[in-house]
Amino acid sequence: MPNGALIEHRPWLLASLIAATSYFFVSDGQVPGTYLMIWKGLGVGLLAAYAWQRGKGADGVLIALVLALCAAADMVLEFSFLFGAALFGLGHVVAIALYLRNRRPASTASQKAAGLALLILTPSIAALITLPRENWEMATGYAVLLGAMAAGAWTSRFPRYRVGTGAVLFVISDLVIFAREADKLDPALAGWLIWPLYYAGQFMIATGVVQTLRHERVTA
Repeated sequence: MPNGALIEHRPWLLASLIAATSYFFVSDGQVPGTYLMIWKGLGVGLLAAYAWQRGKGADGVLIALVLALCAAADMVLEFSFLFGAALFGLGHVVAIALYLRNRRPASTASQKAAGLALLILTPSIAALITLPRENWEMATGYAVLLGAMAAGAWTSRFPRYRVGTGAVLFVISDLVIFAREADKLDPALAGWLIWPLYYAGQFMIATGVVQTLRHERVTA
Protein backbone atom coordinates (compact mmCIF):
# COMPACT_ATOMS: atom_id res chain seq x y z
CA MET A 1 0.00 0.00 0.00
CA PRO A 2 1.15 3.66 -0.42
CA ASN A 3 3.58 4.82 2.27
CA GLY A 4 1.35 7.75 3.17
CA ALA A 5 -1.59 5.47 3.93
CA LEU A 6 0.61 3.16 6.00
CA ILE A 7 1.84 6.08 8.09
CA GLU A 8 -1.68 7.49 8.49
CA HIS A 9 -3.03 4.19 9.83
CA ARG A 10 0.19 3.15 11.60
CA PRO A 11 -1.39 1.99 14.88
CA TRP A 12 -3.30 -0.89 13.23
CA LEU A 13 -1.43 -1.75 10.08
CA LEU A 14 2.08 -1.49 11.48
CA ALA A 15 1.05 -3.44 14.58
CA SER A 16 -0.38 -6.12 12.30
CA LEU A 17 2.79 -6.24 10.20
CA ILE A 18 4.99 -6.49 13.29
CA ALA A 19 2.83 -9.25 14.81
CA ALA A 20 2.69 -11.27 11.60
CA THR A 21 6.39 -10.91 10.79
CA SER A 22 7.55 -11.74 14.29
CA TYR A 23 5.19 -14.73 14.46
CA PHE A 24 6.80 -16.15 11.33
CA PHE A 25 10.20 -16.20 13.04
CA VAL A 26 9.00 -17.67 16.36
CA SER A 27 6.58 -20.25 14.97
CA ASP A 28 9.13 -23.07 15.24
CA GLY A 29 7.84 -24.07 18.66
CA GLN A 30 10.16 -22.07 20.91
CA VAL A 31 7.21 -20.12 22.36
CA PRO A 32 4.67 -21.90 24.64
CA GLY A 33 1.57 -23.05 22.79
CA THR A 34 -1.03 -20.64 24.24
CA TYR A 35 1.14 -17.59 23.69
CA LEU A 36 2.02 -18.71 20.17
CA MET A 37 -1.67 -19.23 19.36
CA ILE A 38 -2.53 -15.67 20.44
CA TRP A 39 0.54 -14.29 18.66
CA LYS A 40 -0.57 -16.00 15.47
CA GLY A 41 -4.08 -14.57 15.72
CA LEU A 42 -2.83 -11.02 16.18
CA GLY A 43 -1.58 -10.69 12.59
CA VAL A 44 -4.99 -10.86 10.91
CA GLY A 45 -6.85 -9.89 14.11
CA LEU A 46 -5.30 -6.43 13.98
CA LEU A 47 -6.31 -6.19 10.31
CA ALA A 48 -9.87 -6.91 11.47
CA ALA A 49 -9.59 -4.07 13.98
CA TYR A 50 -8.31 -1.80 11.20
CA ALA A 51 -11.24 -2.75 8.97
CA TRP A 52 -13.74 -2.23 11.79
CA GLN A 53 -12.37 1.22 12.59
CA ARG A 54 -11.74 2.43 9.05
CA GLY A 55 -14.35 0.59 6.99
CA LYS A 56 -17.71 2.20 6.32
CA GLY A 57 -21.26 0.87 6.09
CA ALA A 58 -22.41 -2.71 5.75
CA ASP A 59 -19.45 -3.61 3.53
CA GLY A 60 -17.05 -2.35 6.20
CA VAL A 61 -18.75 -4.59 8.75
CA LEU A 62 -18.54 -7.57 6.39
CA ILE A 63 -14.81 -7.23 5.67
CA ALA A 64 -14.11 -6.80 9.39
CA LEU A 65 -16.14 -9.96 10.09
CA VAL A 66 -14.27 -11.90 7.38
CA LEU A 67 -10.92 -10.96 8.90
CA ALA A 68 -12.09 -11.66 12.46
CA LEU A 69 -13.25 -15.15 11.46
CA CYS A 70 -9.93 -15.81 9.75
CA ALA A 71 -8.00 -14.61 12.81
CA ALA A 72 -10.07 -16.95 15.00
CA ALA A 73 -9.41 -19.77 12.52
CA ASP A 74 -5.67 -19.09 12.66
CA MET A 75 -5.74 -19.67 16.41
CA VAL A 76 -8.10 -22.65 16.40
CA LEU A 77 -5.91 -24.41 13.82
CA GLU A 78 -3.26 -24.72 16.52
CA PHE A 79 -5.35 -27.39 18.26
CA SER A 80 -8.00 -28.49 15.74
CA PHE A 81 -7.46 -28.60 11.99
CA LEU A 82 -11.13 -29.49 11.42
CA PHE A 83 -12.66 -26.65 13.43
CA GLY A 84 -10.11 -24.18 12.12
CA ALA A 85 -11.03 -25.11 8.55
CA ALA A 86 -14.72 -24.72 9.45
CA LEU A 87 -14.11 -21.16 10.66
CA PHE A 88 -12.17 -20.37 7.50
CA GLY A 89 -15.05 -21.81 5.47
CA LEU A 90 -17.50 -19.53 7.29
CA GLY A 91 -15.18 -16.61 6.61
CA HIS A 92 -15.22 -17.48 2.91
CA VAL A 93 -19.04 -17.54 2.91
CA VAL A 94 -19.13 -14.02 4.39
CA ALA A 95 -16.47 -12.88 1.89
CA ILE A 96 -18.50 -14.30 -1.00
CA ALA A 97 -21.52 -12.30 0.23
CA LEU A 98 -19.36 -9.17 0.35
CA TYR A 99 -18.06 -9.65 -3.18
CA LEU A 100 -21.49 -10.49 -4.60
CA ARG A 101 -22.78 -7.23 -3.10
CA ASN A 102 -19.98 -5.48 -4.95
CA ARG A 103 -19.91 -7.14 -8.34
CA ARG A 104 -18.12 -5.24 -11.09
CA PRO A 105 -20.77 -3.70 -13.38
CA ALA A 106 -18.95 -4.78 -16.53
CA SER A 107 -16.13 -7.32 -16.83
CA THR A 108 -14.12 -8.26 -19.89
CA ALA A 109 -14.18 -11.79 -21.25
CA SER A 110 -10.67 -12.41 -19.87
CA GLN A 111 -11.71 -11.21 -16.42
CA LYS A 112 -14.74 -13.49 -16.41
CA ALA A 113 -12.56 -16.37 -17.63
CA ALA A 114 -10.08 -15.78 -14.80
CA GLY A 115 -12.90 -15.80 -12.25
CA LEU A 116 -14.30 -19.03 -13.72
CA ALA A 117 -10.84 -20.61 -13.68
CA LEU A 118 -10.43 -19.80 -9.98
CA LEU A 119 -13.87 -21.24 -9.26
CA ILE A 120 -13.20 -24.52 -11.08
CA LEU A 121 -9.45 -25.05 -10.78
CA THR A 122 -9.14 -24.41 -7.04
CA PRO A 123 -11.21 -27.44 -5.94
CA SER A 124 -9.94 -29.51 -8.88
CA ILE A 125 -6.31 -28.97 -7.89
CA ALA A 126 -7.17 -29.58 -4.23
CA ALA A 127 -8.74 -32.92 -5.17
CA LEU A 128 -5.74 -33.94 -7.27
CA ILE A 129 -3.37 -33.06 -4.43
CA THR A 130 -5.27 -34.82 -1.65
CA LEU A 131 -6.50 -37.95 -3.43
CA PRO A 132 -6.48 -40.70 -2.17
CA ARG A 133 -5.73 -39.44 1.34
CA GLU A 134 -8.30 -39.67 4.10
CA ASN A 135 -10.78 -36.75 4.17
CA TRP A 136 -9.91 -35.65 0.64
CA GLU A 137 -13.62 -34.99 0.11
CA MET A 138 -13.65 -32.47 2.97
CA ALA A 139 -10.57 -30.74 1.59
CA THR A 140 -12.19 -30.50 -1.83
CA GLY A 141 -15.44 -29.20 -0.34
CA TYR A 142 -13.54 -26.52 1.52
CA ALA A 143 -11.69 -25.65 -1.69
CA VAL A 144 -15.04 -25.06 -3.43
CA LEU A 145 -15.69 -22.22 -0.97
CA LEU A 146 -12.09 -21.02 -1.28
CA GLY A 147 -12.34 -20.93 -5.09
CA ALA A 148 -15.70 -19.15 -4.97
CA MET A 149 -14.23 -16.55 -2.63
CA ALA A 150 -11.27 -15.94 -4.94
CA ALA A 151 -13.51 -15.81 -8.02
CA GLY A 152 -15.77 -13.31 -6.27
CA ALA A 153 -12.82 -11.15 -5.27
CA TRP A 154 -11.39 -11.19 -8.79
CA THR A 155 -14.69 -10.17 -10.42
CA SER A 156 -15.69 -7.62 -7.76
CA ARG A 157 -15.42 -3.86 -8.13
CA PHE A 158 -12.56 -3.75 -5.63
CA PRO A 159 -9.02 -3.27 -7.03
CA ARG A 160 -8.22 -6.48 -8.88
CA TYR A 161 -4.48 -6.27 -8.37
CA ARG A 162 -4.96 -5.72 -4.64
CA VAL A 163 -8.04 -7.64 -3.53
CA GLY A 164 -8.13 -10.13 -6.40
CA THR A 165 -4.42 -10.88 -6.18
CA GLY A 166 -4.65 -11.12 -2.40
CA ALA A 167 -7.36 -13.77 -2.75
CA VAL A 168 -5.18 -15.71 -5.20
CA LEU A 169 -2.31 -15.67 -2.69
CA PHE A 170 -4.75 -17.05 -0.11
CA VAL A 171 -5.63 -19.87 -2.52
CA ILE A 172 -1.98 -20.72 -3.17
CA SER A 173 -1.24 -20.76 0.56
CA ASP A 174 -4.03 -23.26 1.22
CA LEU A 175 -3.01 -25.46 -1.71
CA VAL A 176 0.50 -25.56 -0.26
CA ILE A 177 -1.03 -26.71 3.05
CA PHE A 178 -2.89 -29.50 1.22
CA ALA A 179 0.32 -30.54 -0.53
CA ARG A 180 2.22 -30.64 2.76
CA GLU A 181 -0.48 -32.66 4.52
CA ALA A 182 -0.60 -35.09 1.58
CA ASP A 183 3.20 -35.57 1.73
CA LYS A 184 3.58 -34.08 -1.73
CA LEU A 185 5.68 -31.10 -0.68
CA ASP A 186 8.68 -30.84 1.60
CA PRO A 187 7.37 -29.58 4.98
CA ALA A 188 10.39 -27.29 5.36
CA LEU A 189 9.64 -25.59 2.04
CA ALA A 190 5.95 -25.41 2.85
CA GLY A 191 6.80 -23.76 6.16
CA TRP A 192 8.56 -20.95 4.34
CA LEU A 193 5.66 -20.40 1.95
CA ILE A 194 2.38 -20.78 3.81
CA TRP A 195 2.37 -17.91 6.30
CA PRO A 196 3.96 -15.21 4.05
CA LEU A 197 1.56 -16.00 1.18
CA TYR A 198 -1.45 -16.11 3.49
CA TYR A 199 -0.69 -12.95 5.43
CA ALA A 200 0.30 -10.96 2.34
CA GLY A 201 -3.01 -11.98 0.77
CA GLN A 202 -5.02 -10.93 3.81
CA PHE A 203 -3.16 -7.61 4.04
CA MET A 204 -3.88 -6.85 0.39
CA ILE A 205 -7.54 -7.79 0.74
CA ALA A 206 -8.06 -5.74 3.91
CA THR A 207 -6.38 -2.58 2.68
CA GLY A 208 -7.85 -2.84 -0.83
CA VAL A 209 -11.45 -3.15 0.37
CA VAL A 210 -11.22 -0.62 3.20
CA GLN A 211 -9.48 2.07 1.17
CA THR A 212 -12.00 1.67 -1.66
CA LEU A 213 -14.89 2.14 0.77
CA ARG A 214 -13.30 5.19 2.38
CA HIS A 215 -12.44 6.79 -0.95
CA GLU A 216 -16.03 6.43 -2.10
CA ARG A 217 -17.31 7.99 1.10
CA VAL A 218 -14.97 10.97 0.71
CA THR A 219 -15.88 11.56 -2.94
CA ALA A 220 -19.62 10.94 -2.51
